[in-house]
Amino acid sequence: MKTILITGGSRGIGRAAAVLCGARGWSVGINYAGNAEAAEATADLVRQAGGKAITLQGDVAEESDVIRMFAETAEKFGGIDGVVVNAGIAAPAAMLADVDLARMKRILDVNLLGAFLCAREAARLMPRDRGGRGGSVVLISSVAARLGSPGMYVDYAASKAAVDTLAVGLARELAGQGVRVNAIRPGLIETEIHAAGGDAGRAQRLGATTPIGRAGTAAEVAEAIIWLLSDAASYTTGAVLDVSGGR
Repeated sequence: MKTILITGGSRGIGRAAAVLCGARGWSVGINYAGNAEAAEATADLVRQAGGKAITLQGDVAEESDVIRMFAETAEKFGGIDGVVVNAGIAAPAAMLADVDLARMKRILDVNLLGAFLCAREAARLMPRDRGGRGGSVVLISSVAARLGSPGMYVDYAASKAAVDTLAVGLARELAGQGVRVNAIRPGLIETEIHAAGGDAGRAQRLGATTPIGRAGTAAEVAEAIIWLLSDAASYTTGAVLDVSGGR
């Protein structure tokens, strides 16, 4: 059975992925930033689905928190086979000219530095030449990375574009040591991130304009995550997969 660490696992895409891991009988480390109750609810869902779970408080932008959450997961379950780098934040829509430095820094700290810290820790613990057993890293990007999100959040889009590059580069670094690295770019998905960005109805409203004609669900993104974590994707690395309804 696999052990998977999921950052930002208390809600949305992270929660959906955790539950699917549980349904496969896998063990899951569920990272959360501040909402312990939501994280415990996710852990309960994982256990009900048939897996094991622990919750791990931590800010992915803090190096010590990232190191600790990886260590605790590995110690509890005897190693790590997969990592889903999912924690991310957005901000209210704004033109770049009106964005202040504090917002830019927080977006980049969580979405970009946080992704790099988690990817680095995975690269320290999972490769076979470092004593690991190989596995899969899945980075959650966004279709905004190729659309740019003009007039909304160019800073968020740019942070996710860098995640795409991280996936390609790290995949090539680790391929010879049994670690696959891929990214998923969700499109307009029904999660809480839109409300956090000040537009709760954004996914439903804009989802109707996609070729597929609707917004996606967290469960649909989670299915792609689980495939990339699984042995069924054994020849897939360095890929950036859009789950965006054709957008």
